[in-house]
Amino acid sequence: MHTPPQPHRLDHLDDMVETLLASIDGPLRIAAPLGIGKPHRLLNALYARIAQDPSRELHLYTALSLDPPSPAGDLQRRFLAPFLTRHFGDDFPRLAYVQAQKRDALPAHISVEEFYVQSGALLRSRQAQSRYASLNYTHVARAIAARGVNCVIQKVAANADGSRLSLSSNTDLTFDAIDAIRTRGLPRPLLVAEVDPQLPWLENGAAVDADFFDIVLTPPGPYPKLFALPRQPVADAEYAIGFYASALVRDGGTLQIGIGALADALCHALVLRHTDNPAYRRVLQALDPEIERHPAVIASGGLDPFERGLYGCSEMINEGFRTLVQSGVLRRKVIDDEALMRRINTGSASDADRERLEREGEFLHGAFYLGSHEFYDWLRGLSDAERHGIGMRRVSEVNELYGGRESLERVQRHQARFFNTCMMATALGAAVSDGLADGRVVSGVGGQYNFVAMAHALPEARSALMLRATREEPGRPTVSSILWNYGHTTIPRHLRDIYVSEYGIADLLGATDEDCVLAMAGIADSRFQSALLDSADLTGKLHATPGQSRPSGRNTPQRLRAALAPLRREGVLPDYPLGSDFTPVEQRLVKALGWLKANTATRASKLGTIARALSGAGASSAEDLEALERMGYAHPSGLGERLYAKLVTLALRKTALPE
Repeated sequence: MHTPPQPHRLDHLDDMVETLLASIDGPLRIAAPLGIGKPHRLLNALYARIAQDPSRELHLYTALSLDPPSPAGDLQRRFLAPFLTRHFGDDFPRLAYVQAQKRDALPAHISVEEFYVQSGALLRSRQAQSRYASLNYTHVARAIAARGVNCVIQKVAANADGSRLSLSSNTDLTFDAIDAIRTRGLPRPLLVAEVDPQLPWLENGAAVDADFFDIVLTPPGPYPKLFALPRQPVADAEYAIGFYASALVRDGGTLQIGIGALADALCHALVLRHTDNPAYRRVLQALDPEIERHPAVIASGGLDPFERGLYGCSEMINEGFRTLVQSGVLRRKVIDDEALMRRINTGSASDADRERLEREGEFLHGAFYLGSHEFYDWLRGLSDAERHGIGMRRVSEVNELYGGRESLERVQRHQARFFNTCMMATALGAAVSDGLADGRVVSGVGGQYNFVAMAHALPEARSALMLRATREEPGRPTVSSILWNYGHTTIPRHLRDIYVSEYGIADLLGATDEDCVLAMAGIADSRFQSALLDSADLTGKLHATPGQSRPSGRNTPQRLRAALAPLRREGVLPDYPLGSDFTPVEQRLVKALGWLKANTATRASKLGTIARALSGAGASSAEDLEALERMGYAHPSGLGERLYAKLVTLALRKTALPE
């Protein structure tokens, strides 16, 4: 019997680095996955070795190099330092090349090219900005092949005897990249796996025989914690956006979502719609008594619980999907049998069809995952049936239709809804999601364009881009996120579909420019609506007399806050709907410090806030004293500490939930 070649197995980082260097002649062109599939310790060891040897070039191709936050200033340090120790651990290996990028200190013989960066983290890095590659997620594999990648390094999970390995968190690009390299007639790259016992084992689409890799590294423990995203609080505006968006989801459909507070709000709304429909409807009634009669809700959504459930198909599996699975929202299964799926969709399936679907079907497909420690614990603790229901796929399968299985994916992705976030939008329907007008990159296109384009390619599918109607810029007045025009575009106006802000839903699909402008003005903050309409009128985009379509002035943060306050008090809209990584006292401080930052953004507001703090009384409640203790201000010494203690006390009172 032929015994397949076994991978070279190592257990020390230094041995791994030397073996890798000896295995590849000339420059190292290394690809590493985005997110938690990136082996930090191995990459750091390799970086340290190459940095000392200018004769050996290193070119790293990757994305989303995760780096824990670094406190800026004493106030932030007092809050963040204990949390960072608890959440990430003191031994978390920060990526050495990221720290160098932030200082523009990468050696001349080392380059790092990313197609997606941690949001806002590298705006000031010339090295990162100049080496950013603007690519759709599905175009990355062929770009990697064109770079002549000769090594792929990836973190994996292993079964009990090490004979099988799981790509686990990252099936997104590895298989696609290898195929693209082979298509170009280039040698198969050296495949290196680092085993991490903390990485959850996922089977479907992710598991391979160990000999798939050329070298398998199993470094000794202790193992640093997996990078976990701290879950953020959900504000009123974000809740409003999430609930409006949830009314666009059709029972029996398909769901894609992004990450962040807007996605958390959307998932909470979908769970509430299914598990407590009266409470869900009360939230929507508070936002808009006419929401059930909104044309987009009638045409594309609904407000009832999910009898059939949803199927998840999203490049990223995250915290929200965990909640949707646990609550029974995400349960519609699909199977790779086109004829059977057609019978299911048309209601002509037999009992045998339904039994097979239940037995073999999967309810969630993703290309990578990222979330909290609780989310990783959930993945580790899945039952066999739950684990079988999750399939990890290539990004070329998840993010588009044109990978050879189009007809199958069309019937699987029935009534698809693609929800993504943008920073800004224009009145004519273009979206700004990844960069600024001056060319600097905030994050990256990622898969957003893929999903927007797919919504236009699938029958009955919709793309909804969610955005806050206004944004705060340090030291400046509030500005509108809905603009007449902007010097950078991620999604062009000809792909406009649905936009959702905290003030409602703008359905732009097939709309004329005039109707588009009026719809976008309708979901803008009242302070900026008139200027938006004036700009449209000046350019000839409004045929009607502008005064006939002037807004009512209802779109204000004050009205929104008043509408949702009773539901906040009842607990229907908790600060952290998907759970929190902060202690109760830290949750209070997050709100208080956020208020303090907003109310000291300008010189005038800072002076006013300081005056109010100095004139106020000291902490009196046990809760406030506990918060001051957590910040190290319970017994302030010196003028500076006494002032900060007063400021934090004021902020705690201003953000306390009214009875």
